[in-house]
Amino acid sequence: MSSKQADQENSNLRLLNNGNSSQSTNGLSIIKSIAFLYQEYRDTSKQQEIEQRRQRENLSPEVGSGTGAAGSSVAYPPTIQLQLRNNARSLSLWQNLEAVQNSGLLMQLPQKEVIMQEAMFELVTSEASYYKSLEILETHFLRNPILFNTLSQSDMHFLFSNIEDVMKASERFLMDLEHRMEESILISDVCDIVYNHAVEHFSVFILYVTNQVYQEKNYRLQQKFAFREAMALLEKHPCVRGLSFTSFLILPFQRITRLKLLVQNILKKAEENSEREANAIKAHQRLEQIVKECNEGVRKMSRTEELINIEKKLEFKCKSVPIISHSRWLLKKGEVQQMSGPNSTRTMRSRKLYQPLYLFLFNNLLLVTKRSSSGDKFQVLNSCTRAMLRTDDLEDQGQVLANVFNLRLLENQEDREVRYMLKTTSMSDKLRWMYALTPNRRTRFMSTSTHQTDSPQVQCIQSYSSQEPDELSIEMADVLNLLERTDDGWMLGERLHDGERGWFPSRVVEEIQSKEVRAQNLREAFRIQQAQEGGSSRIGIRPGRRTPKTSSVSSAWPGQMDNSSKGKQ
Repeated sequence: MSSKQADQENSNLRLLNNGNSSQSTNGLSIIKSIAFLYQEYRDTSKQQEIEQRRQRENLSPEVGSGTGAAGSSVAYPPTIQLQLRNNARSLSLWQNLEAVQNSGLLMQLPQKEVIMQEAMFELVTSEASYYKSLEILETHFLRNPILFNTLSQSDMHFLFSNIEDVMKASERFLMDLEHRMEESILISDVCDIVYNHAVEHFSVFILYVTNQVYQEKNYRLQQKFAFREAMALLEKHPCVRGLSFTSFLILPFQRITRLKLLVQNILKKAEENSEREANAIKAHQRLEQIVKECNEGVRKMSRTEELINIEKKLEFKCKSVPIISHSRWLLKKGEVQQMSGPNSTRTMRSRKLYQPLYLFLFNNLLLVTKRSSSGDKFQVLNSCTRAMLRTDDLEDQGQVLANVFNLRLLENQEDREVRYMLKTTSMSDKLRWMYALTPNRRTRFMSTSTHQTDSPQVQCIQSYSSQEPDELSIEMADVLNLLERTDDGWMLGERLHDGERGWFPSRVVEEIQSKEVRAQNLREAFRIQQAQEGGSSRIGIRPGRRTPKTSSVSSAWPGQMDNSSKGKQ
């Protein structure tokens, strides 16, 4: 540790000791004063991230001003007030607490430490807000006699899973966070507490999220009039503030991912080689593992069910291929048009120019099929391993050949090469099929895995839930490296905080124009990557390193969790 860092640590310790005497119960009073629900807190805090990034972009100096060196950052105080939906009050900031204002800490602390305090304070207050929403889920829904008398015991179990264990884990976690704040208004750390609870108690998230498939199915199947009537009555109660029942059910999905991002935010601001950094790294690694296990649990169930349904619809007119496998999952499916015959004028005028085909693309296999006359079965014409697929783009040659590409099966089930000229409904559909069929093909812009120091970036301004397997569910304030864009409103992006890739509509994002802000986003992403990879070594920027392809829990409901990683090799 440098002498400058040591001096800063000593200064913070002195301030920490000075704050101990008069605020021994301050943390508890803060938690009790939180009146807003997690859904409101989460949406509003994400809007704050977007606005703060816009502010940084407007104020940050451009390249050539000497501020773009590695490791530098432009820090602004979090002055933007957060207005809650249906609530005129703003979210509390650490620096606005009366105890902080009266202590004189703001006059003594460096700006970096104030920003760190805000980051840790947000983790604490957001956990309190999350627990408050869980309490409503338990008291207003789970324990409500109206709902309890409407559903059977097994239905209640499927619908609520182990939510009581999830609540207990949050209660224990929140209690320890409160005790830390009771020690001093100047928070020493929170990531050590996060790590301990992630190791000891957060496995309950994995079971809850894994049960999502059954939970979701059970909710859809509840078509009884009594259930619908009871649910409508419960959702009208003022305590839920106009929020739906499902928005409470998905709280654990949202929280475990958000908690990881809050720890990431602390890690970005921690001094290198400090104890805070070491604790943040350990906490982040453990949370990353929990999120990964949550996703894997859900995906194994949903993928197997999906393969079974597809296999029932297939009729092999060629050599049969076993479909169901634990190592196989669906990437993309849909209809395309095969262009038949040579490119002659006579053929172009023929009504038989287009023949509909239906493609089933898995992570390791392609099936070329056509619908049966009944429409509910698919006759398999060809199959090929994904590694033996090649695509070639065709330049726009007028209306007839618009959105057309060539697909080659280098070796089908009969060990022979097969060629298809395929037409899609749009330019974006063509690019999405080509990228899914041959994912190693070059994109227009460069990935963070390259040595390119700058590439287009966008930030999400409206959450989007994936509708197709090759799409990416993105949340407000997510930052993505842009890989491809189409003229008809679609983008292929790589999310910086976890490396997930997928397509999304361009209407839900805005481009980050400032080169300095983009550079800072990349530096932060590389620092997080180093935390995932390792640990105890000094965290620094390593240009050209790839952000790991880890998964992230989606907040979409109904629907599956973020399945964009299905398209990755």
